[in-house]
Amino acid sequence: MTTDNALVLFSGGQDSTTCLAWTLARFSRVETVGFDYGQRHRAEMDARVRVLAAIHTRFPDWAGRLGEDHTLSLDVLKQIGGTALTNAMTIEMGADGLPTTFVPGRNVMFLTAAAALGYRRGIADLVGGMCETDFSGYPDCRDKTIEATAAALTLALARRVTIHTPLMWIDKAATWSLAEELGGVALVDLIREETVTCYEGDRSHRHDWGTGCGACPACVLRAKGYAKYRAR
Repeated sequence: MTTDNALVLFSGGQDSTTCLAWTLARFSRVETVGFDYGQRHRAEMDARVRVLAAIHTRFPDWAGRLGEDHTLSLDVLKQIGGTALTNAMTIEMGADGLPTTFVPGRNVMFLTAAAALGYRRGIADLVGGMCETDFSGYPDCRDKTIEATAAALTLALARRVTIHTPLMWIDKAATWSLAEELGGVALVDLIREETVTCYEGDRSHRHDWGTGCGACPACVLRAKGYAKYRAR
């Protein structure tokens, strides 16, 4: 096991792309992992390929640090169903007070699978875009959940597992600013052009902050954050 390698949970969205840049700025070797969990659209999975290719071509200082990309299947989440991200459901608040886009246990499953992959790859540092500042209220995005998951994985694997969450305490405007600090306007433009945050996977409607339906909660958060970032 080495301490200068990291594994980024990389979806192809704004947050995970910013986290990837954050990791590339700090670790000498960075691998990425994405999850196919039976999501309704493939837009983010397609975005992963575009963003990684752009990192290689547009950011030569980072390209040499960017290692292997992995894709793992977690379609048990599709089998469980009951969420607007895996089934044809209206995006709204549910009776439990959480939006219907909440996928129960998703981040815990993602982190467990990533930690197992990291175990085989000799990587103990995981990086994820979880945030409890500007978010949809998902309990598995909260800092206490991530801390508990890291502690459980450390016990389960009998070795230290560290989960870095560089976005945990910042809002979406600060996430845009962090991207600019890390990779300049070039990274901001890459995020605007290629990443997908929209719950509907919409790539047909273009806005100053990127592409998306413009109406789902993810688009609204991204748009508000970009407007605040630009106003600074």
